[in-house]
Amino acid sequence: MLRTRWTRRLGELGIDDVPVVGGKNASLGEMTRELGDLGVRVPDGYAVTADAYRHFLEANGLTGRIRETMAGLDEDDVEDLTRRSREVQNLVLGGAFPDDLKTEIIAGYEELSSRYGAKHTDVAVRSSATAEDLPTASFAGQQESFLNVHGDAQLLESVKKCFASLFTPRAISYRADMGFDHFAVALSVGVQKMVRSDLASSGVIFTLDTESGFRDVVFVTSTWGLGENIVQGRVVPDGFYVHKPTLKEGYRPLIRRRLGTKELKLVYDRSGHRLVENVPTTPEERAALSASDDDVLRLAEWAVAIEDHYGQKHGTKTFMDVEWAKDGITGELFIVQARPETVHGRKEAPTVRLYRIKERSEVLVEGLAVGNAIASGEARILADPSRIRDFRPGEVLVTEITDPDWEPIMKVASAIVTERGGRTSHAAIVARELGIPAILGTTDATRRLHTGQPVTVSCCEGDVGRVYEGILDHEVTEVDPASVVRPRTKIMMNVANPERVFELAQIPNDGVGLARMEFIFAGWVGVHPLALTRFDGLPPKVRLEVQRLTGGQEDKTEFFIDRLAQGIGTIAAAYWPKDVILRFSDFKTNEYAHLLGGDLFEPHEENPMLGWRGASRYYHPDFKEGFLLELKAIKRVRETFGLKNLKVMVPFCRTPEEGKSVLEVMEEGGLVRGEDGLEVYVMAEIPSNVVLARDFADLFDGFSIGSNDLTQLVLGVDRDSERVAPLFDERNGAVKKMCATLIEEAHAVGRKVGICGQAPSDYPDFAAFLVEKGIDSISLSPDAVVPTTLRVLEAEGTGHDAGDGREEQP
Repeated sequence: MLRTRWTRRLGELGIDDVPVVGGKNASLGEMTRELGDLGVRVPDGYAVTADAYRHFLEANGLTGRIRETMAGLDEDDVEDLTRRSREVQNLVLGGAFPDDLKTEIIAGYEELSSRYGAKHTDVAVRSSATAEDLPTASFAGQQESFLNVHGDAQLLESVKKCFASLFTPRAISYRADMGFDHFAVALSVGVQKMVRSDLASSGVIFTLDTESGFRDVVFVTSTWGLGENIVQGRVVPDGFYVHKPTLKEGYRPLIRRRLGTKELKLVYDRSGHRLVENVPTTPEERAALSASDDDVLRLAEWAVAIEDHYGQKHGTKTFMDVEWAKDGITGELFIVQARPETVHGRKEAPTVRLYRIKERSEVLVEGLAVGNAIASGEARILADPSRIRDFRPGEVLVTEITDPDWEPIMKVASAIVTERGGRTSHAAIVARELGIPAILGTTDATRRLHTGQPVTVSCCEGDVGRVYEGILDHEVTEVDPASVVRPRTKIMMNVANPERVFELAQIPNDGVGLARMEFIFAGWVGVHPLALTRFDGLPPKVRLEVQRLTGGQEDKTEFFIDRLAQGIGTIAAAYWPKDVILRFSDFKTNEYAHLLGGDLFEPHEENPMLGWRGASRYYHPDFKEGFLLELKAIKRVRETFGLKNLKVMVPFCRTPEEGKSVLEVMEEGGLVRGEDGLEVYVMAEIPSNVVLARDFADLFDGFSIGSNDLTQLVLGVDRDSERVAPLFDERNGAVKKMCATLIEEAHAVGRKVGICGQAPSDYPDFAAFLVEKGIDSISLSPDAVVPTTLRVLEAEGTGHDAGDGREEQP
């Protein structure tokens, strides 16, 4: 296409052309021109310029009439806003294209079609406002897009509808909120070759975690069919997390996959009555991931390249919101949009707000949690935004799905609950911008809840958000990471739930001193490992349950390895490159028996606490094959994901001979202490670990004091017995002497000592005692990290800045 007056080919454009073709088209041109050599594909197309839009208005005498219609508008008066919006749009839709503009639009279309060997190729027609896709305002979803457009007449009609969409109620309201003059913004239109993702899949990518703002991951979402279903929040898509730093090093760090429900699929309308239509997905489509690992990793590489390029252009780190599509005919991937992410990307050093619910009641509904927060209020069930006058500030909005027309209501809601949508839907994006919690994809909220019902919306308990009955008590802790001084003693975390670690990792810390595998076992795997290694010998009923849990996966052990690797990998990625010390599984026999199929393999023990647990299981012929599966998962995290910061720890190791046996099995499983930086620690929770500290030090890189078990075994106290519970005290002189002796003995032979029990966070004097004795690290529950850091600083005499953390009672 030769350069013309009213149209520009995408390959001619760059990011500096936003005033000419709007943010969306300028970005497509920038990627076409600058990122093609890196493999990033953008569908070909052209832009109808902002000057063309102005030319259209002037040729039809509309500029003055629109100003008159908009004069005196009160954007908060929804009825007036809607009426004036309709009048302006009708004025635009009633206009006619000037001959010169019409000729250029059709000529551009004919040239594009010829490049694809068609008379009238299928195109997407998308609005691109000149104030769009700025680092502080995305304008995403404010104007219209039209898919599967064919022929001159459909094209011209779609361009005109895009022009008119500059004055939809949501676009007017958004500009007013963001402080943009309605008449300083013009509209360009992109005409771009369709990617046949109706025959494959598509989705949205963020180059950070959308919930916590954690910056070291790429979050890829995917669904079957055209991507508008994700953008408009009609489906819960599949989700994938890729770790950016190790991706750049050449590893394959797809650390987590999450299956979405993908209820609908947007496809070409075969009847000819519409451009596209939504059809239900099949059970097989809903049960399958809509993007392959290879495709997700390729998309993540492109997203990182786009992020790096725009960061260089803007001179600052620029996190991106990217849309992608896969062509079902050619199998090729394409990027169809890219814009700056505008919620977390603006925050230089965000204050971390940690919410904790202090009481619980009946769970009324559950769904996807967005916002990591808690809010309470009366529920308000609304079917559509026309009932805005019924909504009172502070209420909880409950509806089927939202779009930009809902925003005036959402701005005054305390929380949002929808029956449809995923983490990249309209409701999710707006909730993050507003800083309120949202629960999405509940399926039945409008039936289970009722208007006026007091509820508490909790999104701080992991991936699952819960609506509780009543107004429940909760607390908020604020932490400014920049203000907390690091003490000499390392302050590490105890973590278990991978679903919260992206948020928790932003609390000032020195890594993870104890990552508990048991949570991942129970919550993410749910089946006894021997029920997978010995699947063929299971009783028919149990075999059917395992078959259902594993989704019919042929290799049952791969289900275990994959799930465990995802959970472990998510934790290691969140704290990378700091050390993450993973404790091998430490279930007791009665706890293993509760896993699916577990009662077939576990003996009954009168005292499981002192029975077949920890190291004694790993080399035993009755469990060794299960332990080898754990080792394969860890090996995948370190070698495939590249997360070499992952260390391991052996629990309840009674004798040095047991330690040798465990290390031998580890070597058999491909994990060799000292190889590729692998460190192996041992829990110090049995008196023999202290008495024979130097013998254990010959085998392991360090110790972690398990103060709960150590106290129990030193004092001979069953901590679960209410009659002797008052005798359980980590500050007892015998326990303290054990800790001091271990530190002295280990340091004498160059070994590190940490503690991962609760005592240092409960007892400031115990923490001070450990610091005095020279302990290397203290590992704590996340809520105790900041206050204990301050205590350690005081014990060290180093002092600290003011304003490190505070609690407020909402």
